[in-house]
Amino acid sequence: MADLAMPVAGQEYPATWSEFRGWFPDEDACGRYLERLRWPGGFVCPRCGVSEAPYRSSRGRLMCSACGHQASVTAGTIFAKTRTPLSVWFAAAWYVTSQKHGVSALSMQRILGLGSYQTAWTLMHRFRRAMVRPQRDRLHGTVEVDELYVDLGNRDEPFVPKSLSGKRETSKLLVVAAVEVKDPSGLGRIRLRRIPAAAQRYVQPFVTSVVDPSARVRTDGSLIYNFLPREGYEHDRLIAQDTAASRLATLPGVNRVASLLKRWLLGTHHGAIQPRQLDYYLDEFVFRFNRRTAKARGLLFYRLLAQAVHCAPVTYRDIAGRPPDPPLDPTLDLSGYP
Repeated sequence: MADLAMPVAGQEYPATWSEFRGWFPDEDACGRYLERLRWPGGFVCPRCGVSEAPYRSSRGRLMCSACGHQASVTAGTIFAKTRTPLSVWFAAAWYVTSQKHGVSALSMQRILGLGSYQTAWTLMHRFRRAMVRPQRDRLHGTVEVDELYVDLGNRDEPFVPKSLSGKRETSKLLVVAAVEVKDPSGLGRIRLRRIPAAAQRYVQPFVTSVVDPSARVRTDGSLIYNFLPREGYEHDRLIAQDTAASRLATLPGVNRVASLLKRWLLGTHHGAIQPRQLDYYLDEFVFRFNRRTAKARGLLFYRLLAQAVHCAPVTYRDIAGRPPDPPLDPTLDLSGYP
């Protein structure tokens, strides 16, 4: 394959839906494509590390010619042990990346004709875990940093009216945002992370991990950002007057991103997601926002699958946060059960 950083339409990825259907007519074609993404320089044995052409079994297994280890192209990835055909996974990935403003699990179920909402929901959450590249570049230039609150409903419990006015119970979660700003009013890339409190011990690791030390960081007057000069950042502390208009004008980039995030959560997901899963919705929003000007939607499909084959497996139980099943009573007679 060509350099991962410069994939070519029509060679590394399909450019249109009609090309997509021609590229991936069956399971074998999907498996071969994943193999190219996972081992662009040729098969490498996961056990012994030898890079040699493997033997191919009739079950689609790849057998190392050196140690005899049988590997699968999906093992150790988000596709591991899936009962959903790879052709469905690929169609879902194309649908997710071709929709500029995001999709809900319900719309995916309807479009792809999936048998259950749970299948669509699990597919979406597995893809969300592949939307962040671990070694992604840090933000540069002028970067605004601030905290914002996100209101979420609760899917597990029905809304409970707080008063006769009909207001409903929500979970208010704190998120810290870093936004590249380009004069006079443009926005670059963004980073988001949920934090338990507006405290330096939570904000500092976020900033140092996502903002390059050469950046100029703009914040409000909060003392939690006093660490910035010590870490080598140029720090612009902007003190806002006690008015809504002044606060919005102080850090316009962060405020704009906050507004878009809240609108996206309400519009696409109706604001009703589990608080413990907010991190992955934030990852999806960042993935989409940072690629909002991309014209080649097929390139996003390529990027998502290229990251998916290097993403650790995750089960439905992991995603849903369900406790493990209790151990069976060894005294029970289960011989009559299938």
